[in-house]
Order: sequence, then C-alpha cells, then structure tokens
Amino acid sequence: MDNKQHIISAELQRWYTTYKRDLPWRSTRDPYIIWVSEVVLQQTRVAQGLAYFNRFVERFPKVHDLAAARQEEVLKLWQGLGYYSRARNMHTAAQQVMEQLNGVFPHEYKTLLQLKGVGEYTAAAVASISANAPVAVVDGNVDRVISRLFCMEEPVNSTSGKKKVKQLAESILDKHHAGNHNQAVMELGALICTPKNPDCTACPLERFCQSRAENRALDFPVKQKKVKQRKRFFQYFFVQAQGQVFLGKRPPGDIWEGLYQLVLLETDKKPDAGTALMEFNRTFNLSPDEYTLLSAEKEYKHVLSHQVIFATFYALQLDADRPLEGHGYEKFQ
Repeated sequence: MDNKQHIISAELQRWYTTYKRDLPWRSTRDPYIIWVSEVVLQQTRVAQGLAYFNRFVERFPKVHDLAAARQEEVLKLWQGLGYYSRARNMHTAAQQVMEQLNGVFPHEYKTLLQLKGVGEYTAAAVASISANAPVAVVDGNVDRVISRLFCMEEPVNSTSGKKKVKQLAESILDKHHAGNHNQAVMELGALICTPKNPDCTACPLERFCQSRAENRALDFPVKQKKVKQRKRFFQYFFVQAQGQVFLGKRPPGDIWEGLYQLVLLETDKKPDAGTALMEFNRTFNLSPDEYTLLSAEKEYKHVLSHQVIFATFYALQLDADRPLEGHGYEKFQ
C-alpha cells in the first residue's frame, strides 16, 4: 500500500470510529454471530433486519442451537425477510459445522467458503471482522464507494467490473486492520456515499474522490441493464372443509422451497374467474356442485428482482369431506 492508499484507509477508519452506528454485531468477534448478521442483512435494510437478528440470536445463540432446530422453526423465525433460501442454507451450514468442524464455527476465509450458502462476500466479511483476515469485502455499498472513488467506467455487475472492483478494494485495504477497514467502507456507502443523494461534503474521502472532482458522483456505479423480469400468474384457492383448510408445501428447487401455501394453480396468462374455476375443477376432479364459491378477490401484484407475481385469491367451501387427492395438500386446523 502506497502513502496515498494508506491515508485513504486511515481517513476511512478515523471516520468510522467516530460515526459508525451502534449495532449489536459490532461488539463481538464471534464468527457465528457476525455470520448471522451478514446473512440477515443481505437484501435487507438494517432498520428492518435488526429485529430479526435480535430474535434469531436470542433463539439460536450458538451454532449448535441452530443446527438442532427443525427447519420449520427456522423458516418461521425468518418469516417476512424473504429470500427463504438464506434461512435454509443457514440451517444446513450450521449442521455442516456440527458434523464436519467439531461444532466450532470457522473464521478462516477458505473454510467459510465450504459452508452452504456462503459466498465470497460473506466469507470475506466474517473472516476479516472476526479474525482480521486480509481480504477485501465487496457488496453493493463497496461497489458504489469504489466506483465513485476511482471513476470506474466498467459495469460493476459485469465479470470484468466485478474483478476490477475487487482489485481496487484490495489496493486500499489496510491488511493489519482489515475488519475495521471493511466495515468502514460499507458504512460509508450506507450513510454518506448513498445511491441518489451522496453527502460528498461530509465524506472523509472527498479530497481523494475522482468522481467528486469531476462532479460526476451520480454517474457511478455503472451497471449493465437488468435481465427482463418473468411474469407469473398464480391462482390461489383458500379451500375449507369442516373447519379445516387445505395447505401444501412448495416443491424442492423452488425459491420458496418447503414453505406452506394455499392450493395453487399457476397459469401461463391471466385467466378470468370462470376459467380459473374450470381449471380447479379439472385438476382436482371436482364438479361445481361439490363446493360453494365464497369470494373471488382482485388481482395482487408482487414485484421481485427477476419476476413479477400476479396473484388472485378464491375462497371455497367444500360441501363434502373429501381430500384433494394426489396433489400433496393436507387439511390443517
């Protein structure tokens, strides 16, 4: 690290020491607790994730507590955070630690990468924060800080751009205080170098920042166009019989794998109510005189990163006590 790069890191860490948010995972070097915080905060704002983190570590304070839990309990505690594969991967990773690592949660970068769901970002964060491993962390906040600091024209979501961000982040890393440095860069992106309204006058790196000098901060980071979103049409049926409701689990390989849902028919395009009910009758070998239609709700739209869900809900009362045979649905009180 040359003198300029040393000064950049020193300024970052000085700023971080003064202005960092008081968050519970910053008062520990326990790699398990740091790992939990990193996974919870992926795709989640701190304001939303903090309560989930607190509940999670209260229920699972040690890795063996998480490993011993039923997956349904882990998913229930995760409910509302979305991206449920994160919770399933955490549960599997905890079991890996118990079975393969003698119950000791690792702090070594390469070992962390062997755990289910742990990628380069999470491994770098846990290893550097818990053990000062000299590896730079790269997330969305770091993409933004680095690309603005160096006026990086390559798209940060391209293969070459990702490689360059990593190289530039490594170039300013204080390898003797890697954990503090990495947290400082991420905190700067979260509090000062924000996407739309960066507070450049309050930034400790203002005098080093190329995009500030050129008045181009909002031009960065450069990104490739997003993949076109896929449209999906879900017809949900709230089916009751003798005071019980039919529910089923999402199948393996689905992003909501293992989660319970109402009776679902997915269609290629939006059907009208009559067509949806005809498909329901055909799928479950029912005739219209075997149930009462209680309500048909309006369509709801739910936007995800790679798909848009259009969901319509129907409430039905079965007049006879019969199963929805062969489709994996069971009755629940």
